[in-house]
Amino acid sequence: MSIAIHPVTEADRAFWFTLDRHLIREEFARKVRDRMGYVLAADGRPTAILRYSLFWDSIPFCTFLYVKEGARRRGYGRLLMEHWEKDMKARGYGLAMTSTQENEEAQHFYRAIGYRDCGELNLPFPGYEQPTELILGKAI
Repeated sequence: MSIAIHPVTEADRAFWFTLDRHLIREEFARKVRDRMGYVLAADGRPTAILRYSLFWDSIPFCTFLYVKEGARRRGYGRLLMEHWEKDMKARGYGLAMTSTQENEEAQHFYRAIGYRDCGELNLPFPGYEQPTELILGKAI
């Protein structure tokens, strides 16, 4: 099986939005322009995506990681995270962060790849309520 990871491009738009229902359409162009997203292809087929932003304008923060149904538990998420971390380290960053809700299984994945709990976020505002968001970080 061949695996390839590339920065997101405009050509990835249709695939991207089959997985990412949170990113507003206008922001996709910014992710492409700023190279703040990746697509993983397995055997030439787009399979997973990762996008990030900068927390405090200085710490890479993975805001979305998603592997297609039917392709999970094959290491694609781990490969994408490793690729992103290496890219961030090469750009001079020393810390990477991410988050997940306390009721989601992703927290176990992130801890298994070296992320540690470093905080939480509660949103008690009408229209924005959700389970506690766990913040995780990793020195890279």
